Amino acid sequence: MTSASRSTDDDLRRDDLSDGRPVRRLLYVEDDLANLKLVERLLQRRPNFVLLSAETGQRGLLLARSSLPDVILLDFGLPDLSGLEVLAQLRSDLATTHIPVIAISGNAMPNDIRTGLQAGLFGYLTKPIKLSEFTTTLDAALEQARLQSAKISPPGELA
Repeated sequence: MTSASRSTDDDLRRDDLSDGRPVRRLLYVEDDLANLKLVERLLQRRPNFVLLSAETGQRGLLLARSSLPDVILLDFGLPDLSGLEVLAQLRSDLATTHIPVIAISGNAMPNDIRTGLQAGLFGYLTKPIKLSEFTTTLDAALEQARLQSAKISPPGELA
């Protein structure tokens, strides 16, 4: 498995790298290939990340439900559903309600950011993506996912 690789079904079933580090699955719902490639490049130095991607909100919802990623990165300007619609569906589904969602959007209007955060976003990053902000927000979301996973794991089972 290569760093920040796009996943296959076999990758989705693999839980740890050979060095024992857990594999972290990220889903990026983004219709712009250049933005997807940028995030892939940002994740290259993290070999324990598998990046799944979807070009539409509907496909993203299906992939979120089937793969249960650790974190979802969500563009708010998708061709079929708004980011808020995707977020609302993720939050209303018991299988995905716990997954931290980070918006990555070209819209930096304070009201839009506030609305997204009030709707349940973990974080809101604006384009162009700033590396330090991306890394800090992603690491915090992964920590929340780890803590949440520990809460919902059966007793005696490691998350």
